[in-house]
Amino acid sequence: MQHTPLLLVIFAMFGQTLLTLLVMFIMGKRRFKAAKNKLVDKNAFKTMDLTTAPEDVIVAGRNFSNQFEIPMLFFVVCVLAIALNKVSWVFALSTVLFVISRLVHSYIHLSTNHVLMRYRTFLIGCVFLIIQWAAIIFTLL
Repeated sequence: MQHTPLLLVIFAMFGQTLLTLLVMFIMGKRRFKAAKNKLVDKNAFKTMDLTTAPEDVIVAGRNFSNQFEIPMLFFVVCVLAIALNKVSWVFALSTVLFVISRLVHSYIHLSTNHVLMRYRTFLIGCVFLIIQWAAIIFTLL
């Protein structure tokens, strides 16, 4: 099927969106649990000053913020590739691998939070993002 790479890109974008929503759910669940157990003063949520919150609450909030950093560059390059009709197999596969790397990154961050493993996974995702941009640039030359 000729549109398979395009479908892969759209599914990858949907996957990244679902990951963001899943992390938001986990973050909310951890925040409500901390408030319920009086580990965080409910008034802290008025200004979002959660510096005294348990580590798992801070980590979930930080991971949620992460979903609006590098992944935004992913969404930009995907929309650009679709708009320019430059979705190749290399581009499509790198989008899927990028999202898998983000999923693994979030899993590490929200579970063991092993910093070196998390950093390496982050870098792998960045490599896939660079491949996506390079795939578009080379098709324009």
